[in-house]
Amino acid sequence: MELTLLGTGAPAGLPRPDCPCAACACALGPDARAAASVLVDGALLLDLTPGAAFAAVRAGRSLAGVRQVLLSHPHDGPAVEVPAGLPQPGRVPDGRELTLLTGHRVRAVALDAPGTGYAVTGPDGQRLLYLPPGGAPAGLEAPAEPYATVVLDVLGRPDALARLRETGAVGPATDVVAVHLDHDVPPGPEVRRRLAAAGARAVPDGTTLEAGAYEEVPDVPRRTLVLGGARSGKSVEAERRLESFPEVLYVATGGSRNGDTEWAARVSAHQERRPGSWRTVETCDLVPLLKDDGPPLLVDCLSLWLTDAMDAVGAWDDAEWADGGERALRDRVRALTDAVRETRRTLVAVSNEVGSGIVPATASGRRYRDELGRLNTAFAQECEQVLLVVAGQTLPLRG
Repeated sequence: MELTLLGTGAPAGLPRPDCPCAACACALGPDARAAASVLVDGALLLDLTPGAAFAAVRAGRSLAGVRQVLLSHPHDGPAVEVPAGLPQPGRVPDGRELTLLTGHRVRAVALDAPGTGYAVTGPDGQRLLYLPPGGAPAGLEAPAEPYATVVLDVLGRPDALARLRETGAVGPATDVVAVHLDHDVPPGPEVRRRLAAAGARAVPDGTTLEAGAYEEVPDVPRRTLVLGGARSGKSVEAERRLESFPEVLYVATGGSRNGDTEWAARVSAHQERRPGSWRTVETCDLVPLLKDDGPPLLVDCLSLWLTDAMDAVGAWDDAEWADGGERALRDRVRALTDAVRETRRTLVAVSNEVGSGIVPATASGRRYRDELGRLNTAFAQECEQVLLVVAGQTLPLRG
């Protein structure tokens, strides 16, 4: 089954008309996108958008053989003109199935938002799932096997991809292609980086894909370290990397700190951002979690883990530090990094980058700064990907 993505952008396109934002200003060349529309084997058109006929010509395709045009979501703005020779567009009621003369079978998938998803089975047996902008499956049942290709709003609804993974509709070999791309994320490298973290990719308008060709599926790093200063956006970046995966275990190393209202407000803000399917555990005992099998881990953060470890070995007292405390801390860090090296779980860890600012005024402060630098270095050596977040902008250091 052959798919030609005539457009991959949001309904208003990218750049949006008359939008002065930085993302739209940068959406040039291959990063400029028409509203999403997919041509399947030249016979089925999913979403008729303005300029579809011209887009097909630019892609070296023709709409002359289209036997069915299906709409997936309400179109705002003026009515779209139907090119001569095309069937009148329509929508299929949820749960109903169409069988085309070309041998394609199309089943309408119910969503949790206005619109309709379409599960398409080609004459060759390959299977495609196409979802509209802002939509996620409602009550999805586990299919007999994963789809070969899934085309959906990955950046706008990462939880939709999480649901598909949870039911097995998206497997390790499923080609996840992002469409409905809007100006919420800067185009170019930033879009590609975020999608790769979700195991997805974006392609330019006019790209033709073959369902079942898996060589382009991005590999999600198993271990990632996210560094950054205070309020840099490092925790948001870490959470974003796992929001398209179900059953994430969030490991909070800071505890609840009863009576500290400012800390409670910080914890509450973090909790409100997390998907409802995530579980939270408050602990600094990371090694057993890394050794166990289970869902992905998000550890936030290593800085507080180090504070707990230094408390435990008496690192703040010079005499205790010299009399075995330093050696005990090295052993704890080594046990942690060894567990990171051996873990089979997907891991995203957050840590502070504190060595670039003012030198601490106290000996204990300087000791903490130095030990955190050593911990970050040792931890990073065991990770496939290391990121530095500055002013909300993510800079890949490795991977």
